[in-house]
Amino acid sequence: MKPDGAIWQNAVALKNALIGLGGASIEWYDFLLYGTAAALVFPTVFFPATLSPFVAVLASFSTFAVGFVARPVGAVLFGHMGDRAGRKTTFAVALIAMGTATTLIGVLPSYGTAGVFAPLTLVLLRITQGLAVGGQWGGAILLATENAPKSKRGLYGSIAQAGVTFGLVLANLAFLIANDATSPAAFMAYGWRVPFLISIVLVGLGLFIHYRVEDTAAFRQLKQTIPSRIDAMAGSSTRATTPMRAHRSPVLEALRLYPRSIVLAAGAWTFGQLSFYILITYVVAYGTSAAGLRLPRSLMLSAVLLSQVALVPTLICAGALSDRYGRRRIFMTGALLMGIWAFLLFPLVETRSLLWITVAIGVGIGAIALSYGPLAAMFAELFSTHLRYSAVSLAYQVSAIVGGGMGPIIAAALYARYHTNFWLSVFISSACAMSLACVSMLKETYDKDLVEHPEPTVA
Repeated sequence: MKPDGAIWQNAVALKNALIGLGGASIEWYDFLLYGTAAALVFPTVFFPATLSPFVAVLASFSTFAVGFVARPVGAVLFGHMGDRAGRKTTFAVALIAMGTATTLIGVLPSYGTAGVFAPLTLVLLRITQGLAVGGQWGGAILLATENAPKSKRGLYGSIAQAGVTFGLVLANLAFLIANDATSPAAFMAYGWRVPFLISIVLVGLGLFIHYRVEDTAAFRQLKQTIPSRIDAMAGSSTRATTPMRAHRSPVLEALRLYPRSIVLAAGAWTFGQLSFYILITYVVAYGTSAAGLRLPRSLMLSAVLLSQVALVPTLICAGALSDRYGRRRIFMTGALLMGIWAFLLFPLVETRSLLWITVAIGVGIGAIALSYGPLAAMFAELFSTHLRYSAVSLAYQVSAIVGGGMGPIIAAALYARYHTNFWLSVFISSACAMSLACVSMLKETYDKDLVEHPEPTVA
């Protein structure tokens, strides 16, 4: 490629990575905002006052888990759309759906006002959030990786991945400001709603992406090499050799061609999903609830917020290092570190010190970031272009429901049963070991072009 062409490719890749970062940041802000509210607010606002504190928290976390159940369904729906209509349009639709659902949560009446209607509607809106985030991740990372040069695919993919970090920071910062700006009674009455209402800006961003952003180079090239849907339906002679079969669902085709790769990819990232949501939801609930340490909300939110300081640099450095040393090596380092850190996490939290709680959460999330940095490029390189949106979305969201959705519930149940978090540490470490086994069975992909390669990329 000519030097000016290389410069142009890098500029387009960086622009799309930043767009993916912006969209993912607000999308994850919305999704993770619910997690913080589920730990701090929803047990008393949307459930009967007659419930015990533990049962109320468990019920709240159950509605949190519903979003994870919906995520694989969202992966199927948006994956189909993304492989048919394009990456940027599908990404935009996911953002608009998320922004609408989150804003409506901000105006939802409490249990005291609406009775059982309140938690039922909350569940429906959480399902919408799950469907939306099920399609968002694939769109964000493909906007970044499908335009990137091979030597920087991990770097640009990690930039889009940083949206989770910014979303988490924004969600906790919003709650911290709302908590400090209102009295405890006012916060529970209306202060918590303000962060949800802000989500309306996501609708505007989705519209901007839909109308002003060009689709990825890989998808445009694919569209130029396939027959039109009409020709395919008419039985064109090129149908047998086309990389996209217009009459078959991309998700079903991905499951037919890549069943083992999808299962192993989902298993590889299960430890990250599990550990991340335990750190940002269960640890907060354990620290503040009557069944736990009874610490101030502001202390736990501040610890989560401060723990993010080194996360983005770690994430991006991990992505860049994976371009040089390979995806698997960097990914496995993060999983190994998290498996060890699981046994230091809760003793540090139980010091009740802001400093050590911040260290406990920060080191844990930093270990996850080592694996999350190369994840976008690693997943994208496993699958061919005409099925990539469906395959990466499905693998990622299956890991989410297995790891993230059930993680806080299992954590709360283990503590209720044993009155210690030691067995939760064993559970986290076991998930890390399983993920290490799964990623070890995937082939290294960092030297691959993002071209049609229907053969499974497993060892």
